[in-house]
Amino acid sequence: MPEMQTFYHAVHGSSGLYLDPTFARRRVLEDQVELWWFREPRRSLLCYCASVALIMGLGLGGVGLLSTTTSLSGEWRLGVGTTLCLLALAVLLKQLLSSAIQDMNCVHSRRRIDQLKSGGRADPALILAVGIAVTLCGTALLCLATIGRRGHDRGDMLVSGLVLMAAGAGMSLAVVGYSALVYLKRRREQRRRRRMRTSRARMLGSRGVRVFSVSGGQMGPREASSSRTSLI
Repeated sequence: MPEMQTFYHAVHGSSGLYLDPTFARRRVLEDQVELWWFREPRRSLLCYCASVALIMGLGLGGVGLLSTTTSLSGEWRLGVGTTLCLLALAVLLKQLLSSAIQDMNCVHSRRRIDQLKSGGRADPALILAVGIAVTLCGTALLCLATIGRRGHDRGDMLVSGLVLMAAGAGMSLAVVGYSALVYLKRRREQRRRRRMRTSRARMLGSRGVRVFSVSGGQMGPREASSSRTSLI
């Protein structure tokens, strides 16, 4: 019986057709809800440290203004100090709320976790709102110091207003710069993933499955056709 040799040339690097173990482990880790809170640790640490510094600065500033309120001439100290303490309390409440939700494990939505976790979308928005509020307080103090007739606290009001305006503007600019960097980084990652998908599609398209059949010359046409049919 004549020999028939069938050469099956599979796709080069056939291991690419199977799931990469590293990729599989990464997918398994991404499916764990507990680990969603700890993605991007650098960003989380940066936002956490900024929140702690903001709480300390606002709290100390508010307590300092409240402690120096001794007479009716210090009404602005009472108002601005109370506002700063409330802003510090708001930032602290957000951090405590995120920690409580993380400990209770009651949120299983990736979008919600990305908003509430430290370094998520809620932190820059909150810091920006606090910066705008502090800037408005400083502007109000400058207006009062300029328009007011009293000369006792005018110097203190000017200094406090300038400090608050500078601090609020610095916080707002820092949040804007941070958001721009995050946006550029996200766009860079999207371009990199798009290039990887395109290159992978090209590699898979360039590879193919080729079947070569060599039959003996003594085989008749009917036998050859039947052999090809059974092979297919």
